[in-house]
Amino acid sequence: MMDLKSMIVDVPDFPKPGVVFKDLTPIIQEAAAFNQVIDELATIARKYSPERVAAIESRGFIFGAALARELKLGFSLIRKKGKLPRKTLSILAPNEYAVEYFEAHVDSVKPGERVVIIDDLIATGSSGVSAIELVQELGGKVVAFEAVVELTFLEGVKKINEAHPGVPVYSLIKF
Repeated sequence: MMDLKSMIVDVPDFPKPGVVFKDLTPIIQEAAAFNQVIDELATIARKYSPERVAAIESRGFIFGAALARELKLGFSLIRKKGKLPRKTLSILAPNEYAVEYFEAHVDSVKPGERVVIIDDLIATGSSGVSAIELVQELGGKVVAFEAVVELTFLEGVKKINEAHPGVPVYSLIKF
């Protein structure tokens, strides 16, 4: 097993002053590390017998698409407003940087479908809360939320748990 945490690079003052960005691209660039992450995400996901993987824009797409392929499942996009070409469902998605909206195509999740949501990083938890609400409004049943990294000092998992106590939340690397 590789030490994934040591591969993550801190980038100070990105995307704005005072923020330390956790750059996960070294994990993605290294085949063994990337495969280890997908294997670990898949091990967790399989416990919940998902029927679909959904992921949050944009780095979440990298991990979510690979996980969907590993699990042989369909993949749904959760994007920022205005990025999807067909009819969408939209939900308010405030985050640590701005007030935004998430959207998904109205046909991206079937009613009752068991969905695992993937993101690259849990910070304040706002994106996770909004993504779960969006999938639920589409008719899906969110069976788990997974992220590669968690910034524990921001208590994002606590926020997700408070908003959606029935959805287990997992992260592979904690800071």
